[in-house]
Amino acid sequence: MLSAVRLSPARSCANRRPDASSLTEKSLMNILLLGGGGREHALAWKLAQSPLCTGLFAAPGNPGIAEEATLVDLDLADHAAVVNFCRTRSIGLVVVGPEAPLVDGIADSLRAVNIPVFGPGAAAAQLEGSKGFTKDLCREADIPTAGYVRCTSADAALAALADFSLPVVVKADGLAAGKGVIIAQTREEAEEAIRDMFGGSFGASGAEVVLEEFMEGEEASFFALTDGTHVVAFGSAQDHKRVGEGDTGPNTGGMGAYSPASVLTSALQDDVMARIIRPTVTTLAARGTPYSGVLFAGLMLTADGPKLIEYNCRFGDPECQVLMMRLESDLVALLLSVGQGKLDESAGPAFSSDPALTVVLAAKGYPGTPEKGAAITLPDAPAGAKIFHAGTTLKDGQLVASGGRVLNVTARGTTVTQARDAAYALVDQVDFPGGFCRRDLGWREIAREEAMEAG
Repeated sequence: MLSAVRLSPARSCANRRPDASSLTEKSLMNILLLGGGGREHALAWKLAQSPLCTGLFAAPGNPGIAEEATLVDLDLADHAAVVNFCRTRSIGLVVVGPEAPLVDGIADSLRAVNIPVFGPGAAAAQLEGSKGFTKDLCREADIPTAGYVRCTSADAALAALADFSLPVVVKADGLAAGKGVIIAQTREEAEEAIRDMFGGSFGASGAEVVLEEFMEGEEASFFALTDGTHVVAFGSAQDHKRVGEGDTGPNTGGMGAYSPASVLTSALQDDVMARIIRPTVTTLAARGTPYSGVLFAGLMLTADGPKLIEYNCRFGDPECQVLMMRLESDLVALLLSVGQGKLDESAGPAFSSDPALTVVLAAKGYPGTPEKGAAITLPDAPAGAKIFHAGTTLKDGQLVASGGRVLNVTARGTTVTQARDAAYALVDQVDFPGGFCRRDLGWREIAREEAMEAG
């Protein structure tokens, strides 16, 4: 039995439709959002603003998402239950937030019964589900990326190390929540990473390992929407993967981000579209596994031009938060055009020129075992700012931490410096004992702004 679990009174999108009277009934729809993290809160916040949305449901959601949607108790691995819910509630669009359900084939199950869905099928989602899959596709399509070797045993990987100079990148092939990447500075570190991965540190994700050449340059994130045939750019960002200030310590799922990334100039974005994004879409379509959804390309801006580090088959987290803060277009219209294969009929995305920056407030112990259960009291966010819930729950009516990355404190400004200052001012008002954050987010872009200001 499916039941709606409301953590706050259900919010109908229709109550906030400014132009509902001008819309035909046929254009209105109920929407189901799958996922329950900070990315999904940002998506819910934006989806609920659309005049096309009559009602928004989310599974499993979180207390922040409950302010925008009706939360639903659904097992995302139970495709039949998801399909049944969509039929029962006349869902006109399903938006899949996280990667795991996509790799598991939820989009295929929905498309099989003609329910529009935003997200790739399982075969195309292997772009994120298997790093080796993506590297092989890059070789096939002549997409610029680092040299690599795929290894299916520790012995093979240890032997292959001799072919790489240091530092060398060791990656678990499968999904690892953004943590299955080790940049080994010494051979000993590389050997330890290999043994750990094949020893089960990342579960089944480490059953195969990819060794990669280390690329020099600055990283940036680039996003594009595609319906399998047509492609449009969807903005840029730069995130901060390392847990410590100065980009030190282990990799995390992301400690913060800002958008746009000015280092990814218009000319470079055109190059990325021509040499990386479009060949990917074309190659997958030619294989009979067209990609429909968002392509999130992690890039290294090398001396030889942009090169692909890896793909994600969903919006980044926390990059999604800053993209949604800047997006001025109707998100529902955009995602529906992708799901219906009509992206060429869409006006395309429009973004504010104002940058946005988000700060991840994490629980003590992250990215290892986070301490859960700390009480949280949130301030009211001023105009141009928003606190997105990532790892929170309600316990006896009290908001508490329930994950590693707990909150995404996000703000806009006329410059990245101003967005940073506004975000940290709001961070300082959050009562979250044991929480921590990096205090140097956006440092590369802020240095560029200061250099331009100095003349």
